[in-house]
Amino acid sequence: MAEKIKVMIVDDSALVRQVISQALAADSGIEVIATAQDPVFALTKMKANWPDVLVIDIEMPRMDGITFLKKVMAERPTPTVVCSSLAEQGAQATLEALSAGAVAIITKPKIGLKNFLEDASNDIVRAVRSAARANLRALRAGACAVAVAPPSPKLSADAMLGPATNKALVSTTDKVIAIGTSTGGTQALEAVLTRLPATCLGIVIVQHMPEKFTAMFAERLNGLCQLEVREARNGDRVVPGRALIAPGGRHMMLKRSGAQYVVDVADGPLINRHKPSVDVLFRSVAKFAGANALGILMTGMGDDGARGMKEMHDAGARTIAQDEASCVVFGMPKEAIKLGAADEVMGLDQIPSAIVQYGRR
Repeated sequence: MAEKIKVMIVDDSALVRQVISQALAADSGIEVIATAQDPVFALTKMKANWPDVLVIDIEMPRMDGITFLKKVMAERPTPTVVCSSLAEQGAQATLEALSAGAVAIITKPKIGLKNFLEDASNDIVRAVRSAARANLRALRAGACAVAVAPPSPKLSADAMLGPATNKALVSTTDKVIAIGTSTGGTQALEAVLTRLPATCLGIVIVQHMPEKFTAMFAERLNGLCQLEVREARNGDRVVPGRALIAPGGRHMMLKRSGAQYVVDVADGPLINRHKPSVDVLFRSVAKFAGANALGILMTGMGDDGARGMKEMHDAGARTIAQDEASCVVFGMPKEAIKLGAADEVMGLDQIPSAIVQYGRR
């Protein structure tokens, strides 16, 4: 019989501790071994019984969640789920937590908290189970993550746009890079984008992330990269030296406008339980760019992007999947490899040079 996932909940709200404990206790494979009202109490309890997964808030008395997380990651890297407010200030703090090593986000509102947590109980369980499967070696290397626990139902990219009916445009000098990622993606994207020159081909990116987080994430990357990195707006051109990140809560699709590539940012249903969805982006790239594209699927839970990458591959695009050793969660690349969608499988540190070399072809 498999051992239960041991969880500790650290939050100054007694209500949050109670509701999350009840949600996790309903899963026979999870055991809440302790709760704590602040990180100081938590650290004392952890010395006696270290959890497999932490669920923490950011704003807490005596020690904030980011400082706590940094201490944990320095002493004994532990998969951590952040339960954070949707408020803009909370979004900024949560991005700092992701940089410190958190592997998942559960966004919570300022009001109606009890009802929200009860409604999101399945999402909380999924987030904890996903965190428990994180690659600790990748966590030690700093490949932290962002994942939004996905609600049901599960729809395909058909709900947003139809598949390519034939080969897209013949190969031209106008090319595009499409990247999809989820759990583990924030630091993986930073590792890739910061190593690309300002002359790099235009890039379109889907990173599973809630609303309010993508703009801040893009702004942070923009300050670190030679490329211009920003949250995509409807009608933005895909041009060399620019990376566009799909906004949280909206799908992003590549379109052709005359001789130019542009992005279409649109609302729609959850695809593969995500919005934005990698499958939606990759299908649009297969349809409108075909052999003029490079598709890269990196660390992430689930299978979003696997079928879209297969469509890109079949349309003549070059495709790359991140390898298991460098992924925080090998789910998405693994599914693409199983479908025969990946031309190559490579480590995270090899991907930037592969992008540069593709641009020189």
